Amino acid sequence: MGCIYNVCSFLVVTGHTSCCCDCRLRRVLEQRDGVYEKIAQYLQLKNTIESLKESETRGLKTEIDLGCNFYVQAHVEDSSKIFVAVGYGFFVELTHSEALKFIEKKTNQLTAHTEVLTKDSAKIKANIRMVLEGLRELQSLTDVPEKRTRDAL
Repeated sequence: MGCIYNVCSFLVVTGHTSCCCDCRLRRVLEQRDGVYEKIAQYLQLKNTIESLKESETRGLKTEIDLGCNFYVQAHVEDSSKIFVAVGYGFFVELTHSEALKFIEKKTNQLTAHTEVLTKDSAKIKANIRMVLEGLRELQSLTDVPEKRTRDAL
């Protein structure tokens, strides 16, 4: 009993408890999901810009969200330039081709960030597995048998 207690207290001190790892894993996966949402928004903007370029019309009718899902109709006289959110609340006026270049760079950067977050989540999952295997070994437990199901005829 003393040996297991010492190992468990060591795991708590070093931060390798499954609860702590579960919380870190959840946080990393939520961050990754947020980055995927940003990528989806940029790709939607890319599709909108491409459709604007194809239509080649100067004017544009649209609806603008004033907040709390309250929309008003608007008419844009010159849609050759758009404002793109670049981060931290800043917007930059760009032409369609400049915006497409920016979107390409931004999605590449965000994709690289998702790869880093995916690797981090894999490391955390490996740490959880290692801790559980170590505890199972210390307690002289065998692998938990999988629940067998009967096959249909």
